[in-house]
Amino acid sequence: MIPACPLAALPRGEAFRLDTVEPPIAIFHTDDGELYAIDDTCTHQDASLADGWLEGCEVECPLHASRFDLRTGKVDALPAKLPVRTHGVVVEDDTIYVVPSDLPPNLPPGARAKTA
Repeated sequence: MIPACPLAALPRGEAFRLDTVEPPIAIFHTDDGELYAIDDTCTHQDASLADGWLEGCEVECPLHASRFDLRTGKVDALPAKLPVRTHGVVVEDDTIYVVPSDLPPNLPPGARAKTA
């Protein structure tokens, strides 16, 4: 598990970008109080989904309006065609932790995951 931030630091309706991992992960706190984590990079073009618009359980990419379901990572609106990875979220002692997926990321064309 990777510590992300205190639960109190992520108000409902907001997102937090965890950039200590590659590719970065976006954590969303929905208006209903649910927490979701997905890869932060849109699969269509290199844009931060944490900078997008959160509505219900979907986030809209700020660049070309692709929408992704936070529960499944599936694309709900073009131009993106590939889903984003989803990650587990755990809250312990009022801290949000991310449990990273073992699956490879779907990065936009021309982008590469940085390696150590």
